[in-house]
Amino acid sequence: MDLASLVRDVPDFPEPGIVFKDITPVLGDPVAFNTLIAALAEKYEDQRISKVAGIEARGFTLAAPVARTLEAGFVPLRKPGKLPWQTMRQNYSLEYGTDALEMHIDAVEPGERVLIVDDVIATGGTAFAAVELLRRAQAEVVGVVVFIELGFLNGKATLEGVPFHALVRFD
Repeated sequence: MDLASLVRDVPDFPEPGIVFKDITPVLGDPVAFNTLIAALAEKYEDQRISKVAGIEARGFTLAAPVARTLEAGFVPLRKPGKLPWQTMRQNYSLEYGTDALEMHIDAVEPGERVLIVDDVIATGGTAFAAVELLRRAQAEVVGVVVFIELGFLNGKATLEGVPFHALVRFD
C-alpha cells in the first residue's frame, strides 16, 4: 500500500511558509492505519522492546498501537504541564520556534529498552529531546522510528548514534 499517497499537504500551517504533512487520511483508513502500525513495529519485533515512547500529539496515535503490537508498555512524552505526576523536562528547537517535552520521572526503569515513535521528523529537535529524556532516565534507546522524514531538513543528523528508520521520505 502506498501510504505516502494518502498524506495531505497543508500549506501555511501552523505558520506561514510551513507545509504541514497531514497524516489524518492515513489514520482514517482502517487498512492504511493497520498497514502503517505493522510497518512501524516490524523492524523491532525481535528487539525485546520493553517500552514504546510516543511524542505528543500525533506520535501518541502511532506509538500506543505499536506498543501493543510489540507487547510493550507505553510512555507518553508530553508538552509541559500536561502530566499529573513529577516530571523531568527537555527543551528543544523546532523549525518554527521552541518547545519542551516532559516525562514522568518513573516512566522507565534504568536499562529498559525503549523505542521512540513519532509521526514526522523535521529538524529533529523533538526526537533529540525524547532521546535525551530517556537517556537521562538511564533507559537504553533502541531506536527512533517515524512515519515521515522531511529529508530536506536533515533532522536525523541530530540523532547521531541512535538507530533511525523512516517509512517515507519527502525531499
